[in-house]
Amino acid sequence: MDSNKAYTLGLYEKAMPKDLTWEEKLLTAKEAGFDFIEISIDETDEKLNRLNMSGKDRFELLSLIKKTNMPISTMCLSGHRKFPLGSLDPQIRDRGMEMMEKAIFLAQDLGIRIIQLAGYDVYYETSTQETKEWFLKNLKIAVNMAAKAGVLMGFETMETEFMNTVGKAMDYVRKINSVYLNVYPDIGNITNAAKTYGTNVLDDLRLGEGHIVAMHLKETVPGKFREIPYGTGHVNFKKAIETAWSIGVRKFVTEFWYTGNKEWRKDVESANYMMTEFLVNLA
Repeated sequence: MDSNKAYTLGLYEKAMPKDLTWEEKLLTAKEAGFDFIEISIDETDEKLNRLNMSGKDRFELLSLIKKTNMPISTMCLSGHRKFPLGSLDPQIRDRGMEMMEKAIFLAQDLGIRIIQLAGYDVYYETSTQETKEWFLKNLKIAVNMAAKAGVLMGFETMETEFMNTVGKAMDYVRKINSVYLNVYPDIGNITNAAKTYGTNVLDDLRLGEGHIVAMHLKETVPGKFREIPYGTGHVNFKKAIETAWSIGVRKFVTEFWYTGNKEWRKDVESANYMMTEFLVNLA
């Protein structure tokens, strides 16, 4: 990481083929000009098993981070889709809290600074007043775990009604009232929400001032939230980055997916070039 830069730009792990080794992923990100990688802990068994990584495996990954001089600074913890904190099933809730604790320990061990929390009370169930109450109750416990470890958490603004805007995320941030719970917005998702509600996405972004720990730079189109190539959607990245910068955001992550394209390395390099062009003009 260049200490002279006024910002850091990260690469979402899933932008690269999953069969790459960690060393290959770290070097790919570095060679493309990124400052760090965001690790994925999604709902697949493969990714969830990372929470049970042995001490030896953690040490080896840390050694690769040092060897390549490429940190893993943030974690996208989307596995709570499968095991949400607000589920009406106590076994699912318990599994979600176990995941939360393990994710915090993993972050602590690997030097990860920020965990991005999925802004769902439930995903595969119907959201109700009861699921919202369970979510808030377990969220308070989770934030105390993070505070104990000194790991920051930020809500990802999602594609569902429960938390698809920064304003909605801030309602929970205020309820918890801890420096360890903030917002980590997805500019693509909140752009879609603004289109749906007829509101201004930049005004929504400003509602998080003082509480935005990082921002996902993801392309979307109305009604679609994944795998939209940069430049083919409706997200105004220049305005979004300028607005985020004006309220103190200095950490950004390009979120896009490897979908089998043989020229995926060029996609990684192109994403870095595109967002760097916006960022260097602000620094």
